[in-house]
Amino acid sequence: MVNCVVRDWQGKEAGEASLDLKVAKKSTAAALVHRAVVRQLANARQGTACTLTRAEVRGGGRKPYKQKGTGRARQGSIRTPLRPGGGVIFGPKPRSYTVAMNRKERRLALRTALISRASDILVVKGFAPDLEVPRTKEIVAALERWEVPAGSKVLLVLDAPTDVVRRSVRNLEKVKLIAADQLNVFDLLHANVLVLSEEALAKIQEIYGDD
Repeated sequence: MVNCVVRDWQGKEAGEASLDLKVAKKSTAAALVHRAVVRQLANARQGTACTLTRAEVRGGGRKPYKQKGTGRARQGSIRTPLRPGGGVIFGPKPRSYTVAMNRKERRLALRTALISRASDILVVKGFAPDLEVPRTKEIVAALERWEVPAGSKVLLVLDAPTDVVRRSVRNLEKVKLIAADQLNVFDLLHANVLVLSEEALAKIQEIYGDD
């Protein structure tokens, strides 16, 4: 179990919140989280890179010049990999980069990554209660009130982000907004500060607390 500082929208401390999740053993935690990150990044690859072999390049059916008497090296096709515009040797072809990982391992890795960032978690009570229209300045001012260092990469986790909040955050390069049920290992480790609403914290405890 870890305890996190709770602040209200104005930046004042409003108590503490606890998060109780089962994590991996210390001896295996690093390897497990590493595999989860590798899997996520690998599965995000499209795998659509494609080059043509000499058999697939158009043209080149006729011998460029006669075999002997020119003083040049013999050539049987202008699509040889040795010539510009020719085929590619051992070039990439469409493929799948998918890496398999058991569901229990994925969930354990995510819980472990989240708990490892406990010191960087900030819980907010009543997130943007009066935000009725998109205002990026209001989000920036709130981060300053919460003493989030300028230039920090912030992961903002809400239970059910409204369209107003999404539009207020989307222009902030260093702030990423995700829903509480869409957590992933890479984002948890990539951010410098994790800002969670109280509702999001409860949702995370509900989803991952039973394992």
